Amino acid sequence: MNDWKPRTKLVHEGTRRSQYGEMAEAIFLTQGFVYDSAEAAEARFVQPGEDEFIYARYGNPTTRMFEDRIAALEGTEDAFATASGMAAVNGALTAILKAGDHVVAARALFGSCIYVLELLGRFGVEVTLVDGLDLGQWRAAMRPDTRAVFFESISNPTLEVIDIKAVSDIAHENGAIVIVDNVFATPVFSNAVSLGADVVVYSATKHIDGGGRAMGGVVCGRRDYIRGPLETYMKHTGGAISPFNAWIMLSGMQTLDLRVRAQAENALLVARVAESHAAVARTIYPGLGSHPQHGLALDQMGSGGTMVTLDLKGGQAAAFRFLNALRIIKISNNLGDAKSIATHPATTTHQRLPADQKASLGITPGLVRISLGIEDGADLVADVEAALGAA
Repeated sequence: MNDWKPRTKLVHEGTRRSQYGEMAEAIFLTQGFVYDSAEAAEARFVQPGEDEFIYARYGNPTTRMFEDRIAALEGTEDAFATASGMAAVNGALTAILKAGDHVVAARALFGSCIYVLELLGRFGVEVTLVDGLDLGQWRAAMRPDTRAVFFESISNPTLEVIDIKAVSDIAHENGAIVIVDNVFATPVFSNAVSLGADVVVYSATKHIDGGGRAMGGVVCGRRDYIRGPLETYMKHTGGAISPFNAWIMLSGMQTLDLRVRAQAENALLVARVAESHAAVARTIYPGLGSHPQHGLALDQMGSGGTMVTLDLKGGQAAAFRFLNALRIIKISNNLGDAKSIATHPATTTHQRLPADQKASLGITPGLVRISLGIEDGADLVADVEAALGAA
């Protein structure tokens, strides 16, 4: 299986078949498991075998298929599936941190990620936020007690691209663990582990499902970390994914490569049109030559990704006119779906950030984040052009 290409792994890796030889992955919709004897139960609680399970909060055959498949794709030794992307972020950090530890994180983070860092601060973990693009700030922030660094490889929603290798080198020189939220980069375009990341986190709710059906998350990393502190933390605090949702993620993964590449092609088409439109003050897309980290994005991912962000000249009023004029692209706060989605971060996903923090992150009233889907590219371009005209 190690010789298989990614698209083949996405279809076949990790499959477990019952005695019935089913073609599709089975849903083991059970919270517990039966033992042949009291002695067998005792032995499993002492040390479960490779394919033995105790309780769905600890693990499940369907969940394990998903974990094996995503780990194989990501290039890590193991993975642990969680109830949501935020459960993955919280678990990845909290499982290894204690009072007195220090974390350095990029300031451009999803609002819930910032909340998790603030929560850690209440329990004695000190957090330093830096400009993720400024390697000098990363170096200056590192201390002997720095336990971990955390950042989004592509920031939400302003699409800053962080140099994973450079930041990882700085962190490792100081003995810190590198935790990367890789949602916008996707597992298809990801090279985070090969660039030095120790732990990679995904919201499987996004591109991995791809159909807007279920919530889930996953943490990928070395086996001693995944089956050590992370599994211990997750199984006792209840953040594991449900078997049914894991089954949906397995289904989504079969078309993940096809979908994400089609989405990225559509993103580039839309970005090129928007870049030259009079209603747009700024078009942010890592696949455009005008993006400040264009070369880095292509080196790290080989693509500009599936997300485009537009800053409309007329502020919030123009942004709302644009959103309300869209016919194909739907207004929602999700992303990574097969359907194209537009979001106004300042009034939805990042609404609770203070005004000065929004300003420092570049989240203006006119900013619109677009997650491109798999619809026909010409239709999407026409939809965006008409909406920009209305704006």
